[in-house]
Amino acid sequence: MTHDDDAPDRYAVMGNPVSHSRSPAIHRMFAAQLGDRIEYTAIQVEPGGFAQAVEQFRVSGGRGLNVTVPFKLEAYQLADSHTPLAQQAQAANVLRFAPDGALEAHNTDGPGLVRDLMRLLGIGGSGHPGSSAQDVFRGRRMLVLGAGGAVRGVLAPLLAGVPASVVVANRTVERARDLERLFGAGRIRACGYSDLAGHSFDIIINGTSASLGGEVPPLPAGLFNAGALAYDMMYGDRSLPFLDWAQRSGAASVSDGLGMLVEQAAESYHFWRGRFPDTVPVLAALRLGTR
Repeated sequence: MTHDDDAPDRYAVMGNPVSHSRSPAIHRMFAAQLGDRIEYTAIQVEPGGFAQAVEQFRVSGGRGLNVTVPFKLEAYQLADSHTPLAQQAQAANVLRFAPDGALEAHNTDGPGLVRDLMRLLGIGGSGHPGSSAQDVFRGRRMLVLGAGGAVRGVLAPLLAGVPASVVVANRTVERARDLERLFGAGRIRACGYSDLAGHSFDIIINGTSASLGGEVPPLPAGLFNAGALAYDMMYGDRSLPFLDWAQRSGAASVSDGLGMLVEQAAESYHFWRGRFPDTVPVLAALRLGTR
């Protein structure tokens, strides 16, 4: 399919649900900032229809896709080639159509989360690329809740920050153990939620979908060290159940995942178009509720 040079370049986010996504607003702000002409939409895809939806988008002239729940593992499997971050995670949240039609997979969740955590913990995270997380994460004890595609995408960049320990806890322990095997048993410890009793952490990251149902994983008391940060990869109202629980349970500070969303979107934009937008004004606009 040839591309009409007069038409804007087409991108989209695919997921289920996806109507709540702020990705269209974020990428519109990026494009305005950089003087690019793009069209970015949200596409709801029904289970079993992801591969067909991707192909339809490609033949209609699409240039690239963001991929969200529940299709990140399928996106990885569908791709013809993978970046190192996608290979490490065996999950993809970004797809790019090469000129020959081949599908290239990337994962920007980890860099997006790390950059936002660096900002929250005292090192500005808006520089692209090359910022090191080691000064922030070295020696810290981390707990990651969940074992799905989003968690797969963030573990390698978190481990690169050389924390003292990374524990992955999940309701189904075997899924957490899959990640332990994937990333190395000496680097990650897998367990169930009840196994966390008696342990405490400096950073607790919720990567589960429990908040979507207004719930919190069944976690024991006493998980937060002094000065600890609680972080939910969800954003807005969807993050409130976990963050409310964290504040009641001793977290010194809490944050939703809106900063991660903006930072991973900037990484996606760079993967597609070769330029990094400035995330600071975009995040500020979203926090104010503007577009």
